Amino acid sequence: MSLLKFESMLKTNNIYFFDLVEFEEIIVHYLDTGKISLAKKAIKLGLEQHPESIDLKLLMVEAYITENEIDKASVLLKRVAVLAPTNEEVYIQKATINSKQGFHKEAILDLKKALSLTDDKIDVWSLMGMEYLYLEDFKNARINFAYCIEADYEDYSALYNIVYCFDMQKQHKEAIKYLISYVDINPYCEVAWHQLGRQHFVLENYKEALIAFDYAVLIDESFVGGYLEKAKTLEQLGNYQEAIDNYLITIELDDPTAYVNIRVGECYEKLDKLDAAVSYYKKAVHEDPFLDKGWILLTNLYFEQQNYSKAAYYIAKALKIDEDNTLYWRRYAEINLKLSFYEEAVSGFKSCLMLGDTSIEIYIGLTDVLSFLGEFKDALKVLLSAQKMHQEYEEVEYRLVGLFFILGKEKYAFSHLITAMQIEYEYHAILKELYPTVFENAEIQKLLKDYKKATE
Repeated sequence: MSLLKFESMLKTNNIYFFDLVEFEEIIVHYLDTGKISLAKKAIKLGLEQHPESIDLKLLMVEAYITENEIDKASVLLKRVAVLAPTNEEVYIQKATINSKQGFHKEAILDLKKALSLTDDKIDVWSLMGMEYLYLEDFKNARINFAYCIEADYEDYSALYNIVYCFDMQKQHKEAIKYLISYVDINPYCEVAWHQLGRQHFVLENYKEALIAFDYAVLIDESFVGGYLEKAKTLEQLGNYQEAIDNYLITIELDDPTAYVNIRVGECYEKLDKLDAAVSYYKKAVHEDPFLDKGWILLTNLYFEQQNYSKAAYYIAKALKIDEDNTLYWRRYAEINLKLSFYEEAVSGFKSCLMLGDTSIEIYIGLTDVLSFLGEFKDALKVLLSAQKMHQEYEEVEYRLVGLFFILGKEKYAFSHLITAMQIEYEYHAILKELYPTVFENAEIQKLLKDYKKATE
C-alpha cells in the first residue's frame, strides 16, 4: 500500500506523509529493483519529512555507491559518522566504498568494526568472506562463511562459497570431510549432497559420487544439476544407457541444451548406436549452430564410417567457427586426402604449421602429399624444416633419402640412408612404398644389404 501511495503521489504532485518505516520500505524496494532515481526521490522526500533520520542518510549513501558516485557517498558518510559513530551501517558502507576502490584490507578492518557493533552478524561475516575472496585469502574467507553456516544452516550461498574456497586450494578431501559433517546435521540438503558428489567426482571416487548425486535427486526430484552430475558420473562408470536416461530427465525438466544433446550423442556413440548419436549431435548444432564441438563430432563419426563427403561438409562448418584450431585443420587434411583432393590436403597441413602444430605427423603428411604431386623441392624444404625440430626420426631420414636421390643429390641420399638405418633398419620398407625407383636402385640395395650383413 505504501508503494502504491507513493507512486500515486508522484503522478499527482500531491504531498503525502509517510512514517519512517514506510519510507525505508519504499526506498529499499527501489534499490533492490535497480530503480535508483526513484529511490533518490523517495530519500529526498523522506529527509524533508524526517530530516534527522540517520537510516535515510545511509540509504542515500547506498544509492550514491550503486551509481558509482563514490565522492558524494564518502562526503555524506563522513557527516553521518560524526552523528552516529556507533552505527554499524556506517562501517558497512565504508567497507563497501573501500572495496569498490580495491582497498580490500581496509574494507575488512571496517567490517571488523561493524561486527563489534552489530547483533546481526551473518551479513557482516558474509561481506568479510567476500573481501577475503578478493584477496585470495581462501582460508580466512572459508572461516567467515563457516560462521554464517553455524548461525544459519540453510545459508546455501555461504555453503557454495565454502566449497569454492576448498576448490581453489585443491583441498577436495577436506571439502568432503566438511560436507559430510554438514549433511550429518542437515541431511535433507540437496545442495550439500550435490557438492559432496562433485568433490568425489574430482577425486575420481565415482561410486561415492554416484551415491551422493542419488541422494541429491531423491531429495529434490526436479534438481537438474543433480541429474546432470549423476549422468556424467554414470558415463565414467561405463553405464552409458543409464547416463542417457538421466540426461534425458534434464531435458524433461528444463529446456534442451546443446551440451546435454552432445553428451547423449557421445553415450550413444560409445554404445555403437551411431544413428542415435548422429541424431543427438544434429540436435546439438540445431540448439547452438556456433557450437563447433557438435560439428567436429559429426565430422569424426562420419570419418570413422568412411563417409568422407559428409565428413568434409561438417569439418567445413567447424572451421568456419574456429579457424585457428589445428586439430580441425589436421582432420580437414586427412579427409581431403581420402577424397583425393590433394591441393586441399596441402592447405590443411600448411594451416597446421602456420598455427603452430609442428608435430612430426604434420610434416610427414605434408611431405608425402607434395611428393605425390611431384613437388619434390617443396617437399624437401618441408622435411629439412622437420629435421631441425625432430632429429633422429627414421620417418624423416628415409624420406630425405628418397627426395635427395630424386633431385640428383645422391651423395646426400646415401649419407641420410646410413643415418636412417642406424636409427631403425626395418623402416627402410617406406622407400619401396613412397619412392620405388629409389628403392630399386642398385647402389641403394647394396647399402641396405651390406648394412644388414654388418649388423647380423
